Amino acid sequence: MERRGGKPQPERPSKMKAKRKRHDTTFKARVALEALKGQKTIQQIAAEHEVHPVQVSDWKKILLERLPEAFEGNKGGRGGGEVFDKEREALHSKIGELTVKLDFLEKKSRQLGL
Repeated sequence: MERRGGKPQPERPSKMKAKRKRHDTTFKARVALEALKGQKTIQQIAAEHEVHPVQVSDWKKILLERLPEAFEGNKGGRGGGEVFDKEREALHSKIGELTVKLDFLEKKSRQLGL
């Protein structure tokens, strides 16, 4: 690398940090479940999956907190029944609205001979 004066400058190592790993939910669940089983220590699990032991503990804690949600509601063991119902109603409403618009446009296009 040269500067304007013609003197070569030594190469400096890049100071950019490594990009953080993003783990998908199935990976987190699998690691948390393994930690919950207790057959291996948190340290062993973390080393095996190349994550920090604190992450394993956090994922285990989240799993334990959210485990009861798996058995809530009447949707075959799936929680969030109210949210599902509201979303379904909104989607049915949108389908009805789009059907009315389509019928109107089809009728007008026939009247105009298109």
